[in-house]
Order: sequence, then structure tokens, then C-alpha cells
Amino acid sequence: MKKTHLAWSMVLPLAALTAVLFASQSAFARSDDSPRNPNTQQQQMPNDQNAQSAVSQKTFSGKIVKSGDNLVLTDADNKTTYQLDDQQKAHDFLNQSVKVTGVLDASTGTIRVTAIEPV
Repeated sequence: MKKTHLAWSMVLPLAALTAVLFASQSAFARSDDSPRNPNTQQQQMPNDQNAQSAVSQKTFSGKIVKSGDNLVLTDADNKTTYQLDDQQKAHDFLNQSVKVTGVLDASTGTIRVTAIEPV
């Protein structure tokens, strides 16, 4: 009886340790897929800012004029005025017809200017 009890007292902890190691190795192997292929996560979830820029970036045409203390882009064809977030770039084209590339914040009517080119 003592030999059986001694054998079980050694086998049970060893079996439990083996089960824990096996389970943790399986979990590690599943979570280890991502670091081996760092592009996997990026392909599934593109950077929100890059996706937004690619989708929202537009070209607006009009004339840059002074409105109060700010320079704005007026589109005479659509009878629309847009605020410009980059006043320094806009200043170089004051009273000129231009093409402004940027992202429109529709809630404020402001274009986040990427580029301004004369027409």
C-alpha cells in the first residue's frame, strides 16, 4: 500500500504539471502567430488616419480672399466658402484662383490643407 501511495503522490503532481505546461504551450502558440507576421494585423486593420486621408482627401477650386481676419477659399460656381486651416500657405495665394487639396471637416466647413496650387 505504501508503494502505491508513494507512486501516486509522485505521478499526480507530474501529470498536473504536464497538463499545465501543455495548455500554456498551446495558448502561447496561438498568440505567437501575430509577432511572426507583423503585417497580419496591419492588413486586417489599416491605420485609421491613413484610411481617412485616402478616402476623404479632395480637391477644391476657387479663389483665396480675405474674410475678416482670415483667408478663405470661395467657390463662386457652388457659392460656397471654406475656412482654411493653413493660413500661411493661403497667404501666398491671396486673390488668386487656386486648387486646394485637403480634407474637409464638414461640421466646421474647414479644409485641412495638404497643398495649394495656382490654376
